[in-house]
Amino acid sequence: MPIKVLVIDDSALIRQILTELLARDPAIQVVGTAPDPIIARDRIKALSPDVLTLDIEMPRMDGLSFLEKLMALRPMPVIVVSTLTQKGADAAVRALELGAVDYLPKPLIDIRSGMLELGAELVAKVKAAAASRPQARQSRPAAQAPLQVDPRLSTAGRIVAIGASTGGVETLQRMLTRLPATAPAVLVTQHMPAGFTSSFARRLDQQCAMVVTEAEDGRRVLPGHVYIAPGARHLELARTGAHFACRLHDGPAVSGHRPSVDVLFSSVAAVAGRGAMGIILTGMGRDGASGLLEMRRAGARTLGQSEASCVIYGMPKAAMQAGAVEAEMPLDRLTEEIVTLK
Repeated sequence: MPIKVLVIDDSALIRQILTELLARDPAIQVVGTAPDPIIARDRIKALSPDVLTLDIEMPRMDGLSFLEKLMALRPMPVIVVSTLTQKGADAAVRALELGAVDYLPKPLIDIRSGMLELGAELVAKVKAAAASRPQARQSRPAAQAPLQVDPRLSTAGRIVAIGASTGGVETLQRMLTRLPATAPAVLVTQHMPAGFTSSFARRLDQQCAMVVTEAEDGRRVLPGHVYIAPGARHLELARTGAHFACRLHDGPAVSGHRPSVDVLFSSVAAVAGRGAMGIILTGMGRDGASGLLEMRRAGARTLGQSEASCVIYGMPKAAMQAGAVEAEMPLDRLTEEIVTLK
């Protein structure tokens, strides 16, 4: 059976282009389009699509409001199609927090040729989304009190490295907002393009007790801080004298990605060893498996997100099959393990 897609966008041109691009793949069928969420709501009921593509700025109801309602009442895979402006990046990050599986940047100029260049990426994202497992969200999720670090444990010199891809934005938000200001230093590689990671870090900083920033080359790594790998740059952990620091570079893609989880994990294995913990979260592909195995061999704790709690059980599965994961856990347990890192 082909993957059934409903395209939601107020631009007739974009609806036409997306339909044409998806129709090129025999495994995908565009069963309908909608110019706004109100019409989309009825067409979802009538057509039962497997995946939605969703614009954000639309008449009658904006895409974010629609997405929040949808994920509370009828969770399903959604790919957000957003502009490349800063405003568009902020909205796209918010959509991912609300449960959208993925995003596709919409070019601002020369739309047709720009979108045509994204055709293969769009098809791949739709296929991945169809295999995902979005979970129901409360419209206003109950606030959870931050966990507490045992005062007898010192977080100085302790490093937590986290890797994530598809589904990772919402997952990281849920995890990091539970951590107290006294938690160990956290370095994060989330597959995300340039321009989006600054918005992601800024939003998390507003929500977390820890200080969250986009990583900068040479910045000292401190407890109580989270460092997000910038889009399109690799993040590594380095040692400068008695201290740890962030190292950024523009090396080639590793495991198909820049930033790469493998690059982060390998560097943590080399310089932090037993004083580190590696956690691999939801995502498609294999990035992080070999680097996490290096961490395990160096004596670090290595944990994976459980299949039932993943949006896409790809990266954790690859790491488990490689022998890199000592244990798999649901998200809440993973968060608890961070605050007990000895």
